[in-house]
Formats: sequence, C-alpha cells, structure tokens
Amino acid sequence: MHTELLRLVTAGSVDDGKSTLIGRLLYDTKQIMVDQLEHIEDASRRRGHDYVDLALLTDGLRAEREQGITIDVAYRSFVTPRRRFQLADAPGHVQYTRNMVTGASTAEVAVILVDARKGVIEQTRRHSYLASMLAIPHVTYAVNKMDLVDFSAERFAQIEAELQALADRLGLQDVHLVPISALRGDNVVDRTDAMPWYEGPTLLEHLETVEIAGDRNLDDRRFPVQWVIRPMADSHHDYRGYAGQVAGGVWRAGDDVVVLPSGLRSRVAAVETLDGALDSAAPPQSVTIRLEDDVDVSRGDLLADPDRPPTVARELTAHLCWMSDRPLEPGARLAVKHTARSSRAVVVELVSVVEMDTLEDRPSPERLRLNDLAVVRLRLAEPLVVDTYRRNPPTGAFILIDEASNDTVAAGMVLEAS
Repeated sequence: MHTELLRLVTAGSVDDGKSTLIGRLLYDTKQIMVDQLEHIEDASRRRGHDYVDLALLTDGLRAEREQGITIDVAYRSFVTPRRRFQLADAPGHVQYTRNMVTGASTAEVAVILVDARKGVIEQTRRHSYLASMLAIPHVTYAVNKMDLVDFSAERFAQIEAELQALADRLGLQDVHLVPISALRGDNVVDRTDAMPWYEGPTLLEHLETVEIAGDRNLDDRRFPVQWVIRPMADSHHDYRGYAGQVAGGVWRAGDDVVVLPSGLRSRVAAVETLDGALDSAAPPQSVTIRLEDDVDVSRGDLLADPDRPPTVARELTAHLCWMSDRPLEPGARLAVKHTARSSRAVVVELVSVVEMDTLEDRPSPERLRLNDLAVVRLRLAEPLVVDTYRRNPPTGAFILIDEASNDTVAAGMVLEAS
C-alpha cells in the first residue's frame, strides 16, 4: 500500500526533551528492535534512572551523550498505517543554527518544543523565526514537560497566548499546539487522562492528518535541466531529452515552454520516465521532458511557463544564514549554486542582521559572523533564473560557496530579484 511521505524537523532548546520526544515516537509506534530496547534499558539502569531513557535512542554521537545536547542533524524514518515520516532531528543550541537550517530546509512540518516551565525563550523565537524564514508551511508547538507543571490548563493557556502572539508577528501560517509529556508518553502517540481539558489530537494524530498536498506550487511550471540525454544509439538516433526534477507546476505534452535564460520558445512533446510516457508530472517527480523543436538547451537551463515566467536576475536580495567561521564582509566574492546552475557573485551590501533577543533587524552590520541570520544584496556575474523563495522554494533557494576552500558558507532564500 502506498502511503504519503511527510518530512518534518524537530527543534527545541537544550533540555526541552527533544531527543526524548523522538525516542518516545519511535518507541510507542513500535519502531525499535528488541536488542535496541534491551540496550537502552541497560544503559538507563547504569545511569541510575528508574525509567527508560529514550533520549539514548537518538543522541548517537559520544559528545552528544556526554554533554546531554544534540549537535548533529540526524535523520530518522518511521512508519504508521496512515503515513511515512522522515524526521530531521536538528540541534537546538544557538551555535548550531546552521545545522538547524540544513535540517529544516526540506521540511513540511516543524515541531518546536517548548518547556512548560520556561515558556517562550530566546531559542523558541530563533526556531520560530527560522521556520518563518524557510517558509515551512506547518508549525506545531509541542509544549513538553506538562507533568512538571501539574498538567495545568492555566499554564498551557499562558504559553498558548505567548506563542500565538509570536506566530502572528512572524506570519507563521498553520500553527498548532499540543500539550505533552514526552517522558511519560502523554499525548505523544497515546491520549492521556491527565489533561481532560485538552480536546485536540495527540501529536502523532496531528502529524498523520496535517494536509500537505496543497503546499507545493502547482501554478508555476518550473523544470531545471540537470542532464541532457542523447543516447546516440541506432534505436534512439534522434532522441534528445532533458532530465531533472519538477520544481513547480504540472507538466503535460502540448504545454508551451520558454527556455531560460536564453528566451527560446518551444512546446512539450512528451513527459517520460523509464516506464514510458506520463499524462502529467508534478513536484517532486523526476522525469525526462522532450521538446517539439530542436532548440539549444543545456544543463543549468530552466524550462518554464512563458505566461508565468520566473525572473532572469542579475541582482538578488536574499535572506542568508552565514555558516562559516570566517566573517562575511561587503565586497566578498563567492560562487553561487542555484538548482543545476552556477554563477559568481559579489556581496554589494549587508542590509541587516536579526537580533534574536528582540527579533528586530539591525541595519548595515559591518560583517556577518557564524550563524548570523541576515538580509544581503548580491550582484551576479551571470544571470540566474529565480523565483522568490515564498513563491517557490526550489527555485528560490541557493547556496554560497567559498571558491578557495570549496566550503559551503551560506544558505540563501531569495526575497527580491531584478
């Protein structure tokens, strides 16, 4: 039976219980092998716990276990009868913001943990800001450790009001709150009797039913060409196809096409896979598109709807998460990787950087430091074909690369293009 895949990212401050929550999800959905369970039961006893420490399931690095924090992004998969899940376990600590951005970049749902005792703290604001910046379509706040506030409805209502104000300020779209105790398992997979005042779904019930089918852009046809297929065999002597992953819209034979950045026009002759022709293809399917005319199309070009074209840009204004220990200053020259196309760029201006304590923009910083979230202006040496990130993330996202070291130094999201 085919079940839908949901990509989610979990985030939270140190000691919010994120690793315990993920362990609880895996444990209560019967995803843990018997020998794994025996191992963590033994480890829990050695640590003097009178409970099974489910955080040991996910904090795989020795440094994580020793410090009691999550450092690296770990990907877990689990399955229920209703849905398949791919979970990115992102670190919560401020110094690992770049890891969080990496883990959250493909997520459809963000699960942000909030400690019921502490309420909204700096890390809650940071993770909510990142969810907004990355345009994650669904945000769920799991208010954890409700057992330590006596399952108080009043305390949950206070936190709910704070989170709603934060979500409104950041423009978060589909916001949901669930009161839980990951350690005890209350309202994670199974419903609890400890909070009769809460009538909503458990966390897993919500994740199983959140609607994601409408999140992808089906209006703007976008197809970055990753590979030109020319078999040159006798049976396919004149075959020329363009392989890639659909980045937007629904593609069918007969659709008009503009090839960008050249501006050449044609029409779709066929949409194909190894199994033959398709009636249609939509994101994120990987297909081969053939055109009716023998136009010049290369890797890095973008096929698009001529009536709803993207921008062929020489300048970008973009959100940036700076990921390098070396600061970024105006005038820096970097390589840009966008879909299957590359260019070079110079940093024209550092427009602003976010102060996480207040979520205010500080204008014209002298430089960006590791994990800073900022708005920058770039001038491109060669044009890139882009959308704004909010309109279409696959064609609105890019990375910056230090050409000397070949290190990825920033993740970017287009705000404006010209």
